[in-house]
Amino acid sequence: MGPLDLLNHLLNFIAPALWVAVLVALVARIFMKKRPLALALYAQAAINFVVGVGALVLGLWFFGHDGKMATYTGMALLCATSQWFMVRGWR
Repeated sequence: MGPLDLLNHLLNFIAPALWVAVLVALVARIFMKKRPLALALYAQAAINFVVGVGALVLGLWFFGHDGKMATYTGMALLCATSQWFMVRGWR
């Protein structure tokens, strides 16, 4: 596998985390009444992205290959949970 193929595979591996992170941050602005105190939209999306990539890597390690629906479900739940923590805080 050449370097461009590797880059293509890595970008396709993290693409679902990017889309879910951005969509969760945008939808949270619509449905959650409280606003986070200091986090901008891009910061929320970045935190959700890191959580989502972590979930994808964990699913790859646990199942041995990517693309399992359980991994995607876990990624969505973890991103939503991190967004909730950012809005609600640790109170």
